[in-house]
Amino acid sequence: MVKGLFIEGMEVTPTNTYAVIQPHTEEVVAQVADATESEMQQAVDSAYKAFGEMKALSSADRAGILNRVADLLEEVKEDFARTIALEACKPITAARGEVDRSVQTLRFSADEAKHIGGEYIPLDAAKGGEGRDAYTIHEPIGIVGAITPFNFPLNLVVHKVGPALAAGNTIIVKPAEQTPLSSLKLAELFIKAGLPDGAFNVIPGDGPKLGRVLLDDSRVQKISFTGSPQVGKLIKSQAGLKRVTLELGSNSALYVDESSKDSLEDIASKAVTGAFVYNGQVCISTQRIYVHESVFEDFKQSLVSKTKKVPFGDPLDDDTMVTSLINKKSQQRILKWINEAVESGATLLTGGEAKANGILLTVLTDIRSTDKVSCQEVFGPVVILQPVKDDEEALNLMNDSDFGLNAGVFTNNLQQALAMAHGLDVGQVLVNDIPTTRFDHMPYGGVKSSGYGHEGVKYAIREMTRLKMISLNYRF
Repeated sequence: MVKGLFIEGMEVTPTNTYAVIQPHTEEVVAQVADATESEMQQAVDSAYKAFGEMKALSSADRAGILNRVADLLEEVKEDFARTIALEACKPITAARGEVDRSVQTLRFSADEAKHIGGEYIPLDAAKGGEGRDAYTIHEPIGIVGAITPFNFPLNLVVHKVGPALAAGNTIIVKPAEQTPLSSLKLAELFIKAGLPDGAFNVIPGDGPKLGRVLLDDSRVQKISFTGSPQVGKLIKSQAGLKRVTLELGSNSALYVDESSKDSLEDIASKAVTGAFVYNGQVCISTQRIYVHESVFEDFKQSLVSKTKKVPFGDPLDDDTMVTSLINKKSQQRILKWINEAVESGATLLTGGEAKANGILLTVLTDIRSTDKVSCQEVFGPVVILQPVKDDEEALNLMNDSDFGLNAGVFTNNLQQALAMAHGLDVGQVLVNDIPTTRFDHMPYGGVKSSGYGHEGVKYAIREMTRLKMISLNYRF
C-alpha cells in the first residue's frame, strides 16, 4: 500500500516515500509520502486559498461537518482501530477506545462551534463613553500548523483539527513519522462530510524540515505542537509572533494517603492502568507513586502482584494489554535507565527485562530523585514507588520536578485534598483519580517544562481565534 500527501482535498502522489514499520512484527505496513519542503509549501498555499471559504461558513455549517465526520468515523471504527494498532503498535482494545474518544472529541468540537460567543461591554462605564454599545466577537486566525505525536495518532490529531475547523480556520497536520496513516484516513472522511477542499491538509515526513516551512511562512498564524520539551522550546524560540500551543512531557506523580487504606486494592488496580496503559507511552502516564509509610507495604504488594498479571502480546490480539514499544531505540534507552537506577541502589520489584521489542512491566523502589527514571520522562512501562511520612513530604517530592502536567491524590481527608490541590505545581490535579486521567472537553495544559497554552476543545478554540471589539455610537 502506498499513501500520498493530502492537499487540496485529495491524495497527491508524492515525490518520495518511506516505509512505516509495525514495531511488534517489524513488517512493512505501508509506503507513505516523505514530503519535501516544496510539497509542504503547496499545502500552505492550499490552506491559505481555502481560508476565505472556511471563514464564511456559518457556525451551524461547521458544526454539521464535524458531526458528519463523527458519524462516518463511527461507521468505520474497526478499520481505524486496526490502523492505529498497526502503525502505533497500540493494543487493539486501546485503539478502539481511542477511536471512541475521537468521535467524542469531534462532537465536542461541533457543539463548541455553535457557542463561540463574545460579550457586551458597557462603554458608558467610562467618562465620555455614553451613547455607545460595544461587544466582542471571536474571529478565526487563519492557518493552523499542527505537529502531532505517535502515541495517539487519531485523537491528538482530532484535538487540533476539531477546534481549528470549529473556529473557521484551515489546518495543516504534520503527523509523527511513525504514525501518518490515521490522519490521512481522517482527512478523507472530512472531504466526504463536505469540508471545503484545502481546509485540512496532511503532510507526512521529516519533522524538522517540514516544521521549518510552517515556522517560516507568515501565513501560518499558529503552531500547535505535541511532543518533547526539547523540540517544543525550540519551536517557541523560533515562532516569532505566531501563536504557539505546546503540549510537552511529564513524569506525573500520584500520592496515596493513609486515609485510603480501605481502598488500596482498587487504587493499585487504577495505578497499574495509569502506569502501563499503552506501555507507559502517554504524556500523563503515572510514573512516580508516593505512598504513606503506614500503608506502603500493603500497597506495594498489591501493585506488584497486579503488575505481574498484565498480559504481554501481539497488539492485534484482544487479550493483549501491553506490547512492543514504538521502536528499539526507546527500548534500549529505557533499559539503560532501569539498569542505571539499580546500579545506584534502586530495588527492582518486577520487570526490567526486554521482551520482543518491548520491556516487561517494571516497578522500582529505593529510587534517588536524581535517577533518570524519576526526574526525566520515561515514556515507557516503568513506575517508581516510594514511601513518605506524610502529605507534606509527598507534596514536596511531587513538586520536585522540571515537569508539571497532571498529578493525582487519593485521600478521604477533604482539607488535605484541597491543600494539595492548591499546592501542587501542575496544570491539572485529579483528586481520587490517577494522573493518567483526561476527558476530551476539559482544559489540558502544563506548567514548567510540560507545556505552554491549553488544549481541550473549548480552550483550544480560544487560542485559535482573535478577539475583536465592535462599538456602535448611537448618539452620533
